[in-house]
Amino acid sequence: MKYGYLFLMCLGLASCTPIAQSSVNSDSNPKVLRMMDFAYEPQIKTIILTPDGAPDQPAATALGQWNLMLQFDDLRAERDTYYARLIHCNHDWTKSDLQDLDFMTQYNEFPLNNSEFSVDTHLPYVHYWLNLPGVKLPGNYVLMVYRGSDKEDIVLTKRFLVYDSQVSFTSNGNLIGAGSIANMNQQLNFTVNYQNINILNPLVDVHVAIRQNQRWDNMATDVKPSFVRDIEKELEYRFFDEAKMFRGGNEFRFFDLRSLNYPGRNVALVDKKQKPFEAYIARDKTRADEAYSQYNDLNGAFAISNQDYKELAFTNYVNVNFTLSSPPVKGDVYVAGGFNYWNLNSENKMQYDSAKSIYTARVLLKQGWYDYQYLVKSATLPPYYFEGTHFETENYYEILVYYKPFQPRADLLIGYLRLDKNAR
Repeated sequence: MKYGYLFLMCLGLASCTPIAQSSVNSDSNPKVLRMMDFAYEPQIKTIILTPDGAPDQPAATALGQWNLMLQFDDLRAERDTYYARLIHCNHDWTKSDLQDLDFMTQYNEFPLNNSEFSVDTHLPYVHYWLNLPGVKLPGNYVLMVYRGSDKEDIVLTKRFLVYDSQVSFTSNGNLIGAGSIANMNQQLNFTVNYQNINILNPLVDVHVAIRQNQRWDNMATDVKPSFVRDIEKELEYRFFDEAKMFRGGNEFRFFDLRSLNYPGRNVALVDKKQKPFEAYIARDKTRADEAYSQYNDLNGAFAISNQDYKELAFTNYVNVNFTLSSPPVKGDVYVAGGFNYWNLNSENKMQYDSAKSIYTARVLLKQGWYDYQYLVKSATLPPYYFEGTHFETENYYEILVYYKPFQPRADLLIGYLRLDKNAR
């Protein structure tokens, strides 16, 4: 009787074994630090770094305003020990030469003490969060989270911006030319005034970058000014030719998976026969030849939400199935958005079914509202091949101005401006 009880107890423990808690970091397969938004293990999901946890806000804060919060899930049933550290980077996201004490106000290692277990979810997970510490210098930063005391056992990296407004901006409006170029692009014309800072050689020591909708993958880097006015201390940026304009793109596709009992917009079916559930997004098609259609979106972001329960700890992960009807194209097709940090990899690459003439992809996502688009990686086709591009599209842009002074010899973010195009 005693041995029978022990056997049943061991069998019960084996039946609820969580995802194995093993690191992919080893001598034969080491983790390599990447200065980008990246999850180094498949169990690390839903990485969010925003001011006060707001889903649609960029990871940018003014020097002295410490309101950035990191959140992520670990799809394992047991709590782990994680630490975080900050890395200061130059304008091109290479590690700067600064030492920790140059930009930190305290020791550069922070335990993630805040965590919460999921409750009655199909996949058990632990939700972690951390309020980021303050820094002394503006610039580009990468937050690195690692396991235990092993700084090489990295689990995630996430970029963020800290700016000190030492320059001012003047927006000069749009000067879009005629023809098809005007129908596809959005133009940003602005002037940077550096009256309050002594810059001897702005063409060498100042770097300007522009990004669209929080995307790091297609941002314009090291943008050169059209005119330099030394006496007025002004740098003027006017973009007349197509190569220096941003594609307007299209409003984002979206789906509402905040409820699994009553699925929302663009969710065709939720199959509850297995756990985690399988959600099928309504079949999509190309929008390249369609006229522009106006509606509100999250500019590619996502928002975690659960309308089935009041507490977010009950929020489930779901296998989301995407379907795109199209003949095969010469290139790789991906479903992408803020939910996968705009990375194009095997997890979001679509497979082609020649019998049904469709592309399909299956991505594990947490319940919520998601924006997404289909991107093409090809030598002959543009990335927006399936989406189309329009100058009327509502987007927002961030203009980043970096300056490398004599001391410290690192790029500092001395100007930050958000511009909304076609704001609703």
